[in-house]
Amino acid sequence: MSKQKEAVSSLADRELAISRLVNAPRDLVWEVWTKPEHIKLWWGPNGFTNTIFQMEVKPGGVWDLVMHGPDGTDYKNKSIYKEVIKPEKLVYDHVSGPKFQFTVTFTEQANKTLINIQMLFDTTEQRDKVIKEFGAAEGLKQNMDKLEVFLEKFAAH
Repeated sequence: MSKQKEAVSSLADRELAISRLVNAPRDLVWEVWTKPEHIKLWWGPNGFTNTIFQMEVKPGGVWDLVMHGPDGTDYKNKSIYKEVIKPEKLVYDHVSGPKFQFTVTFTEQANKTLINIQMLFDTTEQRDKVIKEFGAAEGLKQNMDKLEVFLEKFAAH
């Protein structure tokens, strides 16, 4: 029993997670999360824009983008999709810059969608560094805020 507890606690020590119930059907959330023409318009913290070079949403597919910070700094990002279960789950390994596994699930709740995100790092120190140096915890919250605003505008059209 104690080994299982240790595994759970060490996992929690290495993750950055957020959940959000958004006012949009799951198929719409999946679409704006997996199509480059949509995700480039909302992905990232406040003030960031994106240039997407490649986005193959399939196991082994590559997501290659540059996030442009409001101060002009470019952040190259490359991820490899490990698991794609439409419209329920995406798992990818972020392989450039800070390395982590990103898992997002989309659960239908009436005409809304519960989004659960987990960023899992190899060590607690890596997670803490990303939170401190890149403001990842606040950035993840802002990212979800931007998604909600985008979904409202998208659904209105």
